[in-house]
Amino acid sequence: MTDNVNSPKHYQSESGIECIDAIQACLTPEEFRGYLKGNVIKYTWRERSKGGNESMSKARWYINRLLGD
Repeated sequence: MTDNVNSPKHYQSESGIECIDAIQACLTPEEFRGYLKGNVIKYTWRERSKGGNESMSKARWYINRLLGD
């Protein structure tokens, strides 16, 4: 079963590296924090027109990452 919030299959490479980890490795801690905050904004912004509760769950995932959970 696919988990589009916590482990979306389309964000994993064949080597097992997740896209979010590759992005973090390429950015400074401050840049990565901005990236996470931008995604929170994106998913809450489009919640009513695309994604509904799934978009809000994705926003929560990024907030949890910001909080270090």
